[in-house]
Amino acid sequence: MTDLAIYDMDRTVTRHATYTPFLLHCAARRAPWRLIFLPLVVGSMLAYVAKLIDRARLKEINHRLLLGGKIHPRNLAPLIDSFAERQVATNIRPGALRAIARDKSEGRRVVMATASYTLYARAIAERLGFDDVIGTGSIIGLDERVHAKIDGENCYGPAKRRMIADWVERSGLTGTHGHVRFYSDHVSDAPVFEWSDEPVAVNPHDKLKRLATQRGWAIEDWG
Repeated sequence: MTDLAIYDMDRTVTRHATYTPFLLHCAARRAPWRLIFLPLVVGSMLAYVAKLIDRARLKEINHRLLLGGKIHPRNLAPLIDSFAERQVATNIRPGALRAIARDKSEGRRVVMATASYTLYARAIAERLGFDDVIGTGSIIGLDERVHAKIDGENCYGPAKRRMIADWVERSGLTGTHGHVRFYSDHVSDAPVFEWSDEPVAVNPHDKLKRLATQRGWAIEDWG
């Protein structure tokens, strides 16, 4: 039996969200002229708030605006590396580092499950000692370029639970994994909290704090 520790990333392991900072990081270093599109980025965010587009479409729009419609992985790699290094140096909660060390010392398989793109989430996860990453995929075209299009589902809300289930099956852990500990800061992860054996609300938003209190889930402050 393999016990699991599954972590959300943005605002759970990290103090701040990473998706828009990643795109800004890439634009500033690769094509600074793309920063002229920032008003359109803000407009797309307002469209999301107004429920005119969903989160997946918001990601695709901002990817296209700030990173371009497609990019070769060799051009993306140094941008990912420099961004991941910055996040690990400046944006990781101290409590997350302690929890990862504890879970690994217990022999757990430590997994990141994030709505962020695996493009860069994997680089952050590897630097922190994670064993596996489940995240939002990007389509790689026949031209071998990364396209501004999500591959499959955006790993958020109920979709994250489905994607974790798919990962469990692909990993040969169906019916064989042991205790599951799950950490997140946001109520959108309620489906995964409900599925896990040990839900832990980390620096929770108000809605999650209320839900965790009602359900008797652990609440932790990771700084």
